[in-house]
Amino acid sequence: MFLLQSPQVRELDVWTRLPDRYRQARRTVWGDANQGGREADSFLEGPVFDDAGNLYVTDIPFGRVFRIDPKGEWDLVAQWDGEPNGMKLLNPAELLVTDYLNGLMVVDIRSGAVRPYLARRNTESFKGVNDLTFDSQGNLYFTDQGQTGLHDPTGRVYRLSRAGRLDLLLSNVPSPNGIVLSPDEKFLFVAVTRGNCVWRMPLLADGGVSKAGQFFTSYGPSGPDGLAMDESGRLLIANPGLAYVWVLNHRAEPVQVLRGPSGHSLTNLAFGGETRTMLYVTDSTKGDILRIAMDVPGMAHHQPP
Repeated sequence: MFLLQSPQVRELDVWTRLPDRYRQARRTVWGDANQGGREADSFLEGPVFDDAGNLYVTDIPFGRVFRIDPKGEWDLVAQWDGEPNGMKLLNPAELLVTDYLNGLMVVDIRSGAVRPYLARRNTESFKGVNDLTFDSQGNLYFTDQGQTGLHDPTGRVYRLSRAGRLDLLLSNVPSPNGIVLSPDEKFLFVAVTRGNCVWRMPLLADGGVSKAGQFFTSYGPSGPDGLAMDESGRLLIANPGLAYVWVLNHRAEPVQVLRGPSGHSLTNLAFGGETRTMLYVTDSTKGDILRIAMDVPGMAHHQPP
């Protein structure tokens, strides 16, 4: 009889926290719809590093993007009437942001100026875009979650080609969230938050997807959120409801569980440091950035050529 080996359990440490000067707890429209109306001073998401080692994070309900330098010091980069979530570098000077309220937006990290990138599809508004990733050819994959869930499994996954063609890859996902490619870019992984699982789908030579399957199943009150991939092909999953980061091998077996402090909610993650072996994790409850040293570097993020 085969017995799955218990995963190694490790503890995440708090590296830095949102300074008090940026905190003012209050109710927001986004919080009323997504957080049961609770007052909050932040909801951190979307971590991404630049080449200088600065970490950028979003604050969804207050429409903010912050820059955290390698010493853990915070600066406000931009603030606008939006609900920014996932981010990736579009080029060294600009961030591409999934804004639940406005669609895909671009933030100039020097001036803080914000401009639309893709607000609608054929004049139809998105449900509420959530996270994104680029492949090595500059194609953009992003999730359109909105308020979907098991009651309404109509969340969508799109690919935007370098030439500007927008393809609908999936339209039946109950809450598509984090998104990442395998190292060889033959498979696309999507966190399905309300389904408490991660889907895996082959990317075909003609650009389509086929045989989407359920790769991993979690449990608890809030399912998988942000995703990351390391160079060995291990999938890392931020699981807010458990305050876990799952580290899965190619068979979706948990080989490590990275735990946050009690009361934390881990939303997303990114590899940083000179060798990309330090894992940084955003916490939405306390406004903390957690981190832990890993034994395998994370995959480098692509930018459009």
